[in-house]
Amino acid sequence: MNTGKRINTSVATWAQSIVDALFQLTHNGFALLGLAVVFAGLMLAAKPEIRQLGELHLMGWLQQRQDSLSGLVSGKATDHVTAANPQDLPKQQAALAFWLARKYNVAPEPLSALVAEAFETGPRSKLDPTLILAVVAVESGFNPFAQSPVGAQGLMQVMTQVHGEKYARFGGKLAAFDPVSNMRVGIKVLQDCIARAGSVEAGLKFYVGAANLEDDGGYTAKVLAEHIRLQAVAAGRLVPAAATASTLSSSPSKA
Repeated sequence: MNTGKRINTSVATWAQSIVDALFQLTHNGFALLGLAVVFAGLMLAAKPEIRQLGELHLMGWLQQRQDSLSGLVSGKATDHVTAANPQDLPKQQAALAFWLARKYNVAPEPLSALVAEAFETGPRSKLDPTLILAVVAVESGFNPFAQSPVGAQGLMQVMTQVHGEKYARFGGKLAAFDPVSNMRVGIKVLQDCIARAGSVEAGLKFYVGAANLEDDGGYTAKVLAEHIRLQAVAAGRLVPAAATASTLSSSPSKA
C-alpha cells in the first residue's frame, strides 16, 4: 500500500514538473495560439495527472491575462482591507484621509483604506489619485451605500446594470456596495471615459452621462474644484473645506 502511495506521489510530482515547465515556456514566449496547442497536447496525453494540472494552470493563466488586459484588479470583497489606521499611511495620504474625514463626516479608518486604494490603483490606471478621490467626494460623499434614482450605485456611482460584467471578478453585482470593489470598477470606467474623450474635463462629462449635452449641471466644475483642494492638501497646505481655486492659488504654503 505504501509503495502504491509513493508511486502516485512520484507520478504527481513528475506531472507537476512537466506542466510547470510547459507553462513557463508559454509565459515567456508562446502566443495564445501556442498555448492552445500545448493544452490540446495535454488533453490527449495518457496521464490524467498531467491533464488535470494543465487545466488548472490554464484557467489561472487566462484569468491573469484577462486581468492584465482589462486593467481591473480582481478579487472578492473579502480579499481586501476595508479599514486602516491613518497613522500607518504615508504623510501625504494621512493628511488626505484626515481632511476628507472631517469634511464628509466619515470615520478616518475606512477612509484611510480608500485613500490607500486610490494611491495604489490610480498610477496603474494613469489617473491622479486625488482626481479619483474628488470623483468619489462629488458622486457619493464617501457613502458606499449611495444609490441614485437612475440606478448608479456605491462610492463612485457606477451604473451597475451597464457595467455589471466588471463586477463578475469581485463576486457579482452586489459588490457594487463594497467600497474597494466599487472604487476599482469606477476607476476603470473613469479611465475609459477619459481615454475616449481625450481629456479629463471631457472624460468627466462622459462619466456623468452628459457627453452629448451642453450643460452637465456643474458636475465637472465641482469635481475639478475638489481636485484642486485635494492636491493642495496632499502638498501639505492648510485648506478650508470650502476653499476656492482662486483662494488656493494665492494662499501661502504650510510651513
